Amino acid sequence: MAKHGKKYKAALAKVDLEKEYSSRDAVALAKETSITKFDSTVEVHMRTALDPRQADQQVRDVVVLPHGLGKTVKVLVFAQGEGAAAARSAGADLVADDDETLKKLEGGALDFDVAIATPDAMGKVGRLGRVLGPRGLMPNPKAGTVVSADDLPRAIKEAKAGRVEFRLDKTANIHVTVGKVSFSEDQLLENFAALMDAIHKARPSGAKGEYIKHITLATTMGPGIKVNPADTHKLEVSE
Repeated sequence: MAKHGKKYKAALAKVDLEKEYSSRDAVALAKETSITKFDSTVEVHMRTALDPRQADQQVRDVVVLPHGLGKTVKVLVFAQGEGAAAARSAGADLVADDDETLKKLEGGALDFDVAIATPDAMGKVGRLGRVLGPRGLMPNPKAGTVVSADDLPRAIKEAKAGRVEFRLDKTANIHVTVGKVSFSEDQLLENFAALMDAIHKARPSGAKGEYIKHITLATTMGPGIKVNPADTHKLEVSE
């Protein structure tokens, strides 16, 4: 078992490991127990009662967090012709519409956070599966990252504003970032509320009975704080 330093132990002492906190109290405690010198990321970890092997128990969707993620999001767009021009006009950081850019991507040389594609460019995207797939960057219609050329400006704007994808992993867990420790309690709570609203709406048809078993809020290298799942049904999402 990993040894923890004095800072971690002091932070852990502030957390009741047996208690399920309200969402607001958990957010406040997460900020209080952050132990890094840098601006830590605030993460949500969910344990579901789903069976990832069943097709009708999958969870995969997106949510636009009202206060973003506290970082500059670099967007790559796969498009051709008018789509490529629209992507550049809409503020895409990179546009893959030429062989040189595609070769750089194949070599893993380009840095970006979100990849968006138009349907007519998916043929080129396919050959980059081994590069994009492992990083979770493969454009996908379900995740809203395969869009028409007309829809590119909206998709790029949302990606830069804090649009995040969430999905069930092979161990029946969902992991999502909701902001930075430097955010105010209200900003973090509103981002968390938006996420949980989207999670509940994304409940799959095959989910019988219990859906979310456990929710833990944590900062980078900080202790985990349990959140009462029942409390996440009544959070107010600010417009």
